[in-house]
Amino acid sequence: MTTSMKNIGLFFVVACLIAGTGFIQSWNTALFILNMGLISAIMSLGVNLQWGFAGLFNVGVVGFVALGGLAAVLVSMPPTTDAWAAGGFQVIVGLIFGAATVIAAIFIQARMVAGKIKVFTTISVLIVGFFIFRYFFDGGVEAVEAVNPAGTGYLGGLNFGGENYKSWGFMAVVSWPVGGVLAAGAAWLIGKTALGLRSDYLAIATLGISEIIIAVVKFEDWLARGVKNVSGLPRPVPYEIDLQESPSFSEWVYSIGGDPVTASSIVVKLSYAGLFTAVLIIILTLAQLALSSPWGRMMRAIRDNEYAAAAMGKNVTARHLQVFVLGSAICGVAGAMMTTLDSQLTPGSYQPLRFTFLIWVMVIVGGSGNNFGAVLGGFLIFFLWVQVEPIGAMLMQAVTAGMAEENAIRLHLLGSVAHMRLLTMGLILILVLRFSPRGLIPEK
Repeated sequence: MTTSMKNIGLFFVVACLIAGTGFIQSWNTALFILNMGLISAIMSLGVNLQWGFAGLFNVGVVGFVALGGLAAVLVSMPPTTDAWAAGGFQVIVGLIFGAATVIAAIFIQARMVAGKIKVFTTISVLIVGFFIFRYFFDGGVEAVEAVNPAGTGYLGGLNFGGENYKSWGFMAVVSWPVGGVLAAGAAWLIGKTALGLRSDYLAIATLGISEIIIAVVKFEDWLARGVKNVSGLPRPVPYEIDLQESPSFSEWVYSIGGDPVTASSIVVKLSYAGLFTAVLIIILTLAQLALSSPWGRMMRAIRDNEYAAAAMGKNVTARHLQVFVLGSAICGVAGAMMTTLDSQLTPGSYQPLRFTFLIWVMVIVGGSGNNFGAVLGGFLIFFLWVQVEPIGAMLMQAVTAGMAEENAIRLHLLGSVAHMRLLTMGLILILVLRFSPRGLIPEK
């Protein structure tokens, strides 16, 4: 069997697994796996760009995904006019003063001659700027969060559709590249700080800053309601209730012997799948073109031997910064897409286990350095992530079928079903690293 036929066969197997879910369980479940598999594949492409192309160890993927989700709220939700009137502009003034303080300190460090005067000036600017920043910012935040905290209590977004803001579904799609821009900005700050040092410094920096990002999204209510969540985000696809109330849609569904409620849910998920597939194809095409370009060959040369590449005149740090920003931007786009799919932002769901470890498993299992391998890993691992727990429950029920109801071993095994996901992910990772250490679709 040729390599191409083998790779096609792997994708066919995954397609059969998803289709089998539709026939055995439900098509809603199968389409959920398909949509989240598409988003996971995009995240895997972002991490593969960093690790597979350049050897950069990013363990803060969850932070960039969360920034994408935040962008979906900031762009697609309507502004809270009462909150803006109460303290919104005061918050903006505070943020401007904070940014100006940091820029002034950087300018002083770059331009002034080293000495006591430079140190004193820098400290003075930081202290004065900090108190001015907190004076405006804290007062504005308190005023914003006091405006209807049960319903809003935040500034809202940039959707100016008014009461009919949900009809502006295109704003959800606009938020996807904005999520990429936010993630790219954070990656640039991390890269300017940590790139050029040892790889473990980058890992520490990405881990620390991603936790800071998650903490900000969780606890700064004025920004996106924190743990109160933001729900009801506009959709770029039809709403189920609108389809169900459409006479033509109901007539068509009844003509094929279907149920309008179930059919409307399937149509919505298929519409999302079409949009997500288009985004995946665009990003995959660009990643493949980059891989086969002189830039891609240079990145792999830097990955394999930084010292040799530097000796040939390549700016290793600058190239690392490029690819780190690009990979993080792709993760930000995927994060915005996921929030749009859920129609809500839930900061409590951003866990490193789900959005860092699992994405790394997808890249490693699929094939680090191979874009198609990253896509395959995204679909396969997410399918297993969803299906392992119900399969494990059935397995444990079969194993303990002959035991008494109160048997301690039976109760322990049934209670361990919730941990089957972690066990299975670890087992898959060990088996792949043992028998196919370069992944299911290795780099050429």
